[in-house]
Amino acid sequence: MVFSSGVFMILFLPALLILYYVFAKSRAAKNITLLITSLLFYAWGEPVFVFIMILSIFMNWYLSLKMSESSHRKMFMITAISLDVLLLFVFKYASFISLNLAMLTGNDSLKVNIALPIGISFFTFQMMSYVFDVYYAKTKAQKNPFYVALYISFFPQLIAGPIVRYNQIESEIETRHENFDDFSEGVRRFIYGLGKKVLLANFMAQIADNVFGYIINPSVLMSWYGALAYTLQIYFDFSGYSDMAIGLGLMFGFHFEENFNYPYLASSISDFWHRWHISLSRWFRDYVYIPLGGSRVKHSRWLWNIFIVWLLTGIWHGANWTFILWGLIYFVLLVIERETKIIECMKGLSHMYTMLIVILAWVIFRSESVSAGMSYIASMFGLRGNAFCDSGFIEYIHNTWLVAVFAIIGVFPVVNVLKRNAWIESLWLILVFVISFAEVVSASYNPFIYFNF
Repeated sequence: MVFSSGVFMILFLPALLILYYVFAKSRAAKNITLLITSLLFYAWGEPVFVFIMILSIFMNWYLSLKMSESSHRKMFMITAISLDVLLLFVFKYASFISLNLAMLTGNDSLKVNIALPIGISFFTFQMMSYVFDVYYAKTKAQKNPFYVALYISFFPQLIAGPIVRYNQIESEIETRHENFDDFSEGVRRFIYGLGKKVLLANFMAQIADNVFGYIINPSVLMSWYGALAYTLQIYFDFSGYSDMAIGLGLMFGFHFEENFNYPYLASSISDFWHRWHISLSRWFRDYVYIPLGGSRVKHSRWLWNIFIVWLLTGIWHGANWTFILWGLIYFVLLVIERETKIIECMKGLSHMYTMLIVILAWVIFRSESVSAGMSYIASMFGLRGNAFCDSGFIEYIHNTWLVAVFAIIGVFPVVNVLKRNAWIESLWLILVFVISFAEVVSASYNPFIYFNF
């Protein structure tokens, strides 16, 4: 089930709000209501894998509890993390590895095809963060397994983040205080996220899919337009989902941290990754980079530490060589930025440099294979004998330029301007919701990129 679907907006969310605010009177009843409906939310799309998630939740809860009571803390931590990594490996990477082994050996019998549970990387990383935090004494082991189950399975952040730490919402699970201000702000954030997803990301997705998948040898300008469309699609898709998740959390009294901070305004690659998918960057910083020694080690070891972080970042996003290359591209560029004064030398051109790199990296990220990505980039620079401009590009621009302009404007903090006048923002929110809802009801094209991760 996705937030931008008729089932969610017409049936699931209204029914849950009625159950939660009308019938569930006590805190325990409200938590049970959220837990059961969150499991149903996941089971809607994953009727089998929901049981694997439940088993994994109770396994992590039990091992973390034993870890807190035992003198063999490290053994229980390693066991829990190993099982979590094994879960990810089997469902997300076993098929990829078997395919590569089959290609190397010429033995097709080695291939296996294991279905990928939706959002497995997100909820597994949340479970791992809980285990690590208990081990490092950043949070106490929770004796009530249902609190841990609600933390992991809570539907707003379950399948596409943001990645929430247990200590961020521990007190809210037990003693949160719902109020009208939070609820109204939650509705506001949900509508903005819905508009990003339905009105901008979905439209950009159709352009990107057509150019990447169906247009053979596109012109230079068409290639750039497709790359720009995907750059806008993935931002509005993911940040829109994060907005909706944060908004839904607020409706039920939970406060999640921000996951995006206008990343396309970044003036360096380092700045970009302080603004994009913030919860993931912090996860790797706190649970991989710092435990490896961070930057407080000799230079060669620091290079190794940052290499591991970006290799794992690429692998986390998917089982394909394109994701690995995408992660290593950022490793190389971040090292160059730190080791040289390239950003200082660029002065006013640093933002242009950053966006050029980000767009080209998204091409690799979007492509089916490394060779396909390189071929597409070659088209962007006219290296495949393709024309600079063609009639197809002119037609595309004529039919899509208005939404593209709105999308480009949307990467700037225009919301801050709207917030200066409550009446104008209220009218704008009503307009966005009505148009978005009409699109949802019409069952328009509605993919979610990060569900695959």
